[in-house]
Amino acid sequence: MRTIDIHTHLLNPEVAFDRPFDRVAVHLFARRLGVEPRALKQQPYQTYIEAMAKAVGESDSVEKTCLFGVDARFDEKGREVDRDKTVCAMSEDVLAVAAEYPDCFIPFLSVNPMRPGALDLLDEYAEKGCRGAKFLQNYWGIDLNSERLIPYYEKLKQHKLPLIVHIGSEYTIQSHPGYERIEMLDLPLACGVTVIAAHMGLGRVEHRVCAWRNLSKAPRHFDRDYFKLLAMLTQYQNLYADISAILVPLRARALRHLSEQKQVHEKILFGTDYPVPFTVRHNSFDLDGPTRRRIAQIANPFDRYAAVILEYFPDGSPIYRNHQKLLPAEQ
Repeated sequence: MRTIDIHTHLLNPEVAFDRPFDRVAVHLFARRLGVEPRALKQQPYQTYIEAMAKAVGESDSVEKTCLFGVDARFDEKGREVDRDKTVCAMSEDVLAVAAEYPDCFIPFLSVNPMRPGALDLLDEYAEKGCRGAKFLQNYWGIDLNSERLIPYYEKLKQHKLPLIVHIGSEYTIQSHPGYERIEMLDLPLACGVTVIAAHMGLGRVEHRVCAWRNLSKAPRHFDRDYFKLLAMLTQYQNLYADISAILVPLRARALRHLSEQKQVHEKILFGTDYPVPFTVRHNSFDLDGPTRRRIAQIANPFDRYAAVILEYFPDGSPIYRNHQKLLPAEQ
């Protein structure tokens, strides 16, 4: 199996890995990325880029990844009010890395619609080779159903840029939960934009009293947005979904159910959400112990992720070729 990873992240060039989550991630991920934790701490940005490019180049499963950053947050007057020092990378940074490693990365833009000159930037980045766009509207605090965004959506449609929209829980950056819901897809879909709903609408902690239900493999305990998304995938021709970060335990429990929903497999895209950490041995999916141990020994992080997905979506599944519908002749 060889495929395109539709969902990976560049980090902020000023990343320092000094947030509590980052400190944990460094120790969980560094050696699995093929680098020493000390190197990742001392030269985090360059070490991260080199490790990611090396992992893509050596992967047996992933040919290239769609690489994107996350734009800064702006207020109503177009003033920058926050730029997360780990997650926020600008489109120029993405283009520079993709130019340095053209055999590994396909650049996607991330332009906050509240940024001054946003529409002109869409033209510029499309001209420079960006093949899609990424929204993190729950971090930006933007209602995607605001009619003032229609010109933005029309630009994306004009340039035939698919739009990846975060749907579901977010734990790595400040988030507005109301802007994580499935309803955020309504207006961009109505405007004719090709939309990719990231993370299958999974991962929300919906059960507070019986907390164990948040890890239950019983579909009746899954996120409501997950089932809404499954229905919408059959309703909208211009809607897709990706399985990025689905190996996070709050999402992994749904893998067996999703693998059985054959009616939507032509609309699902392979993605990892690299570098989001994931576990194999201790997770909520239903793989047996020997299979978990075998997969956990795979050194390449993309191949390790893909090995789990292959247990549910065997080689030949459309999820590994659906990217061709959105990124034709990208190779």
